[in-house]
Amino acid sequence: MHVQERVNRAERQFQSLPEHHQLLLPGVLPNLARIRRSVDHNQEVLQAIVLNCIHMFENMEYGDEDDLRKVGTSSTFDMDKLKSTIKQFVRDWSEAGQAERDSCYLPLIQEIQRLFPSNKCDVSKVSVLVPGAGLGRLAWEIARLGYACQGNEWSFFMLFSSNFVLNRCEKVNSMTLYPWIHQFSNNKRSSDQTRPISFPDVNPQSLPPNSDFSMVAGDFQEVYTEPNTWDCVATCFFIDTAHNVIDYVETIWNILKPGGVWINLGPLLYHFENMANELSIELSYEDVRAAILKYGFHLEVERESVPTTYTENDQSMLKYLYDCVFFVARKPDHLYANGYQVVHKNRPEVSQRRESCDSLT
Repeated sequence: MHVQERVNRAERQFQSLPEHHQLLLPGVLPNLARIRRSVDHNQEVLQAIVLNCIHMFENMEYGDEDDLRKVGTSSTFDMDKLKSTIKQFVRDWSEAGQAERDSCYLPLIQEIQRLFPSNKCDVSKVSVLVPGAGLGRLAWEIARLGYACQGNEWSFFMLFSSNFVLNRCEKVNSMTLYPWIHQFSNNKRSSDQTRPISFPDVNPQSLPPNSDFSMVAGDFQEVYTEPNTWDCVATCFFIDTAHNVIDYVETIWNILKPGGVWINLGPLLYHFENMANELSIELSYEDVRAAILKYGFHLEVERESVPTTYTENDQSMLKYLYDCVFFVARKPDHLYANGYQVVHKNRPEVSQRRESCDSLT
């Protein structure tokens, strides 16, 4: 257990201090004991998530349940993924993540509502795809408004967790996690490290009757190959997960119906940068934007400075702020672009609309 080992090390180092120094810090050992209990609680929740997924994939063979309960050695890479997934519960399904959802998800949702208003079209016939859906909250919110929405995710960590929260959590705030126990630095108060969050903040099964909502596992480029299928593709903190972001541009162009729209919000923190044996093309937004236009998209809305956070610990002494790009790009009704041509005559002016975002609640 990586965190328990980290607590053991903190305890050993504290006990190596001179006794008169230890006497000055009477709260340290009790706090480490609280961290241990929080780790054990998180482990129980994670075990429930894993056991819930035993029959998630029909074409897989599983061992006995007792085998699944055995704890094996995890890599540092896997532990980093796990810590990130735990923080996703804060972002997607807790009251503490509301402000972050409002800054990241609400601009996309409001744009979908503007482009496909319920008083002018049957929103149940409007198909929206959310690649990189994480724990599914953005896709769920879009489906809650009546749109036919599908989330796509490739990470098993995210898939197992989203399956649990979407299909097994019916009671509001019935579950508890301690997402910050891994953070030993930049804590203003010792209690901040063992600060709990409850989830889900809404009942995920409270979608309106006849809602069209689904989650699909798999690689975005491999799963979505059928051309002219989707009315809208909504990407949030997603396009920088590509080895080559132009592959994503090409896929989105292909799967959008003529006249369909791509709505994007996010930074360009390329996930495969500096990873050995991994292709990674790191482009500036200027280059990505030029490629989008050359592919044939029309930029209808563009804002180059949208400040947002991502799985932020709001009590931490260290915070990261992303200065994101937001845009709406439309695939024209006439299919003349093929990824190489582009000379746009009478291309619409880029709109610099700056709507104020309200709240998802």
